[in-house]
Amino acid sequence: MNEDRRVRITEVGPRDGLQNESTLVPVAGKIAFVDALGDAGFPEIEVTSFVSPKWVPQLADAAEVMSGITRRSSTTYSVLCPNQRGAEAALAAGADKISIFTSASEGFCRKNLNASIGESIERFRPVVDLARTASLPIRGYVSCMVRCPYDGPVDPEDVLGTVRRLLDLAGGDIEIALGETLGVAEPDQIEAVLDEVASVVPVSRIDLHLHDTKGMALAGVDRALQCGVRAFDSSCGGLGGCPFAPGASGNLATGPLLDMLEQGGWETGVDRAAVERAAVIASRITGRV
Repeated sequence: MNEDRRVRITEVGPRDGLQNESTLVPVAGKIAFVDALGDAGFPEIEVTSFVSPKWVPQLADAAEVMSGITRRSSTTYSVLCPNQRGAEAALAAGADKISIFTSASEGFCRKNLNASIGESIERFRPVVDLARTASLPIRGYVSCMVRCPYDGPVDPEDVLGTVRRLLDLAGGDIEIALGETLGVAEPDQIEAVLDEVASVVPVSRIDLHLHDTKGMALAGVDRALQCGVRAFDSSCGGLGGCPFAPGASGNLATGPLLDMLEQGGWETGVDRAAVERAAVIASRITGRV
């Protein structure tokens, strides 16, 4: 693979894609979905979240799913954790990577985590400690990089402020993923945030997590590539949406992202035909076919 043209895709369909489904998906269906994505050769699959079933009932079976999947040595199987209890369960389930999540918006953070941004950072300290002890990499999500459903427009300086807090929390050793949670951003807005955050994190080390509510996600990817971003999240079949962001529809779909990247001469190492097979499974287990 030509490293100069390499783009890394994290497949988030099993976690972010399924979490908002109203009908509970059986464990066997989730395992089949993850295994099909593994066959496609993704470098990372975000499998589930160890969060209270009270808040996200769809992911109450996290441990069962993690124990049932067939793991490939070339794939990182990551999970989302909101607190120490979740991190302990994730480690027991054999997670390869721990993700924590906060926001650039106080309103969204309180709705999503029932905490201020500062309080959420404090909750993550034992999570980071546990991950470090287990020698696991850590990702830090920053939601609402452009707009919040409760607070409105988000200033790029506020995004930078949350990124700084995450970097301080982890001693700088953390992957930063910027989330465009509502799927409403114009390319110029994405570039403005990247320019701001680049003062503390090289753009080439930033992951971009886009939703596609207004059909602008691929335009955002194109601009981000021009800015130097080389890592994106996507969801097989475009599944997803945030339960705490009213009106936000599906994530950036993996298939169209792969098509765009291939047409632009970018390399991902992901098998497009295998992604289509996984999308069929996703449609079946969510009742779309």
